[in-house]
Amino acid sequence: MTDNRTHKERMLAGDLYNPMDAEIVADQEQTLAWMERFNAPGQTIAQRQALLAELFGGVGAGVNIRAPFHCDYGYNITLGDGVFMNFGCVILDVVAVTIGDRTMIGPHVKIFAADHPRDADTRKTGLEFGRPVVIGKDVWIGGGAIIVPGVTIGDGAVIGAGAVVTRDVPAGATAVGNPARVKV
Repeated sequence: MTDNRTHKERMLAGDLYNPMDAEIVADQEQTLAWMERFNAPGQTIAQRQALLAELFGGVGAGVNIRAPFHCDYGYNITLGDGVFMNFGCVILDVVAVTIGDRTMIGPHVKIFAADHPRDADTRKTGLEFGRPVVIGKDVWIGGGAIIVPGVTIGDGAVIGAGAVVTRDVPAGATAVGNPARVKV
């Protein structure tokens, strides 16, 4: 069966796609130019909010992301009201990354929706895929945490500094460590 979708359509669906496809590379280059503007010294919070609204899939009121900030595309990121991200955060958003209202994210947190095949033969082809990341409302993520592809973090959860979140975290839970485990 032939797949007539573009590689961008495949990427957005979370299916295997070629990241070197011309349309995808053009989107990456556009985002690189946007990041240069966003991360430029002297930007006010209001100027950065306007830039976020220009690129992101959705930006709630009162969002504050401190530079430097890096992402793959931006248009797959949706932020609720009052989201705060501290210095040095990275979001690899080949598919949807959703962050709920009032979530606070510490410095140098990495959120990865980009993924790669587990078997070497498929990896050799250069194809990759993504799995969505969902972070609920009122979540606190400590500095240096890593959220891997496909993870959902429930409302009100706390993720400890430096945690590597490899599985879903229930609402209201605290997860710490590498790999992150829910504290009982």
